[in-house]
Amino acid sequence: MASKEVEDYLMLSGLQHFQFCKRQWALIHIEQQWEENVRTIEGQHLHKKADQPFIKEKRGNKLTVRAMPIQSHELQINGVCDVVEFVESPTGIELSGIDGTYQVFPVEYKRGKPKKGDEDVSQLVAQAMCLEEMLVCNIDKGYLFYNEIKHRVEVTITDALKDKVKEMAKEMHQYYDKRYTPKVKTGPFCQNCSLQHICLPKLMHKRSVKSYIEGRLSE
Repeated sequence: MASKEVEDYLMLSGLQHFQFCKRQWALIHIEQQWEENVRTIEGQHLHKKADQPFIKEKRGNKLTVRAMPIQSHELQINGVCDVVEFVESPTGIELSGIDGTYQVFPVEYKRGKPKKGDEDVSQLVAQAMCLEEMLVCNIDKGYLFYNEIKHRVEVTITDALKDKVKEMAKEMHQYYDKRYTPKVKTGPFCQNCSLQHICLPKLMHKRSVKSYIEGRLSE
């Protein structure tokens, strides 16, 4: 992957879009198109609770930092962690200006409930990779908090998950550098996409309505 200036890094949040649908990611991040729907609005409302820049809260043995900017020079991505929890531990790292040593755990907030796919997991793993690079530490787990079930799900950060994120980031950069929006096979998941009214007409323009309907019926 060719070296880039920090201002040319891709958005970490795009990993979730990319894994859900590469075309959706390209429409948002390359063509700069976006349509809001109920899901995106609810998601924005939930993130407002977490995204309070540089708010730090210390309770007992835990330091909670909200809306922490992060980046990875290896992946050439940047973004913001909803919440990073620093928990006192004898095997942890030192933090500037704070007594003790701490283990680091990213926490990502999501609307709804856990998904069938692992798009959320990939986003959390990418956050952990950024934090590991920035803080020179090892992160073995993180958490996804789902608003609908009001519960956090623990995610083990494995080498296999990190390798998957590396491959996705590499492919995203290849598409972005070429300004290429890939074509994809449509499916039922398109109904849950906030860009379906932008995306589907373009797809249908490249194929007849008859073939499109026949393709949907055969799925």
